[in-house]
Amino acid sequence: MALHLSEGDDLQENHEINVTPFIDVMLVLLIIFMVAAPLATVDVKIDLPASTAKPQPRPDKPIYLSIKDNGELFLGEDPVEQAELGAQLDQRTAQDKDKTIFVRGDKGVDYARLMEVMDALRGAGYLKIGLVGLETAGRS
Repeated sequence: MALHLSEGDDLQENHEINVTPFIDVMLVLLIIFMVAAPLATVDVKIDLPASTAKPQPRPDKPIYLSIKDNGELFLGEDPVEQAELGAQLDQRTAQDKDKTIFVRGDKGVDYARLMEVMDALRGAGYLKIGLVGLETAGRS
């Protein structure tokens, strides 16, 4: 609040807002955003194609291959060895290689172990692999 001093004891109030500090803050923020914006972008320019595909309905009886954090494999709820994986999948799918195998991996699974399992699936002829994760709503 600014005061206008005049002769005498009558002090009049000045009701004008001083916008100079506000403008200074806005200019500083503008400069900060101008410097930070190029740092937040990705350097690789890619022209992504548009997709009009509709989400696929969930199969009636999905086949889950689970990998625990210690590397153990489970087909459904049954433990399975990696060497027997192809034969077990052929039995469950009636040798239908077009079925999607849903792979569920623990957070602690080593990336190399996950790739070994996916290579075993590919070697058995199962090329349709779906990776299962938790849907998190509202988290950024």
